[in-house]
Amino acid sequence: VRRRRGLRRRDPDLLDELIARYHYRLFRYLWALTGSREAAEDLFQETWMRVLERGHQYSPRWRFETWLFAIARNLAIDASRRRQPESLDALLCPEDMRAPHELRDPDSLTPFESAAAGEQAGRMGALLRQLPPDNREVLVLRFQEDLNLDEIAAVTGAPLSTVKSRLYRGLEALRNLLTEKEA
Repeated sequence: VRRRRGLRRRDPDLLDELIARYHYRLFRYLWALTGSREAAEDLFQETWMRVLERGHQYSPRWRFETWLFAIARNLAIDASRRRQPESLDALLCPEDMRAPHELRDPDSLTPFESAAAGEQAGRMGALLRQLPPDNREVLVLRFQEDLNLDEIAAVTGAPLSTVKSRLYRGLEALRNLLTEKEA
């Protein structure tokens, strides 16, 4: 209720609080979608402007991050369409995609944990890039961003059954890639 009222009033303190709370998660998601730090930075700012402009549309029946990630995803797709007519597949898997960098809250990890997490994230990122874009997006939203299946359906605009099948197929493909790598 406080969040909804604050968004309707365009409360700058609430916006600062939300940006601080969701900074890493939103930026990491945008970077995973675009494959470009520069594009992610632009979309990050545009997403928060949209939150400010359309705060009155937020409904507390969904978690705030569900609404936030849906805005970010739609802006990323719009930006991709403005560049050239592409599919979501092209957006999620650009030709010049570099290895993703795992963004972490710098205060939450020790130097050893940070190094180990970065190495693990690099290996996982390489495996994820081999998956179909729709499956990869669902895996990122579920396991990296910790959204539940209903929230993922809301973010992607896909039916719940489609989200479930993409998750299942993505996990199965990831399992096969891990098995191949071990062999």
